[in-house]
Amino acid sequence: MEHVTDVGPKTAQPVRPGWPEMLVGIIAMAAVGFGLPIAVSGQFDLTSPLGGALLACLSGVAGLAGFVAAAALRRRSWQSFGIRRTTTRWLWLGVAGGVVALLAKGLLTPLFVALTDAPTDTQAGYAAGASSGPWLLVLTAIGLVVLTPIGEEFLFRGVVTTGLLRYGPVIATLGSSVIFALLHGINVVLPAALIVGIITAELRRRSDSVWPGVVVHAFNNSITVIAYALVPGIV
Repeated sequence: MEHVTDVGPKTAQPVRPGWPEMLVGIIAMAAVGFGLPIAVSGQFDLTSPLGGALLACLSGVAGLAGFVAAAALRRRSWQSFGIRRTTTRWLWLGVAGGVVALLAKGLLTPLFVALTDAPTDTQAGYAAGASSGPWLLVLTAIGLVVLTPIGEEFLFRGVVTTGLLRYGPVIATLGSSVIFALLHGINVVLPAALIVGIITAELRRRSDSVWPGVVVHAFNNSITVIAYALVPGIV
């Protein structure tokens, strides 16, 4: 049986999550994140500003649902998923990673748009929510800056990256990043999701904690929400 040993004496952890956790987590996330909007679309206008703000929250709830489903499969410490305290240094490295991701996104996204005919309006609902008054801005910010970074990092880095580490760091980082990006869809968000996935997966691997990746994710999403609020109609 494989064990992961933490730094320090007698701190052995349970075996890291495997394919059952990864698959169940992704399926649960997809069921909530994609299935629920489809189920309620006939009764509620999800293209409205309120709908966009609620969808922003739902993206985080879906990630958390996926993590809870994965973690419930087998009994193990949350530390096995990288949910552990980290140092201030690693959190600042998360901020630095957020800056790098933002710059890389600014370079690669226009290139991706120029080379493909992928949709560019997939986050119009989020933009509408963030630019439609203070209350919807707060709700959108809670969804994109708090819930989504926590939910998606717990699932994709805590479960998927951790599970793939059994195959080595390259497969863990690139594999989890590609899965993360593809689940955002083949659209204008894909290059940004891939960049964020690579940076956060590496931070999770090197720090042994998901929290630096949460900082990266929150930093990038906060800039997006600010842009939506200041420039109505931008997507």
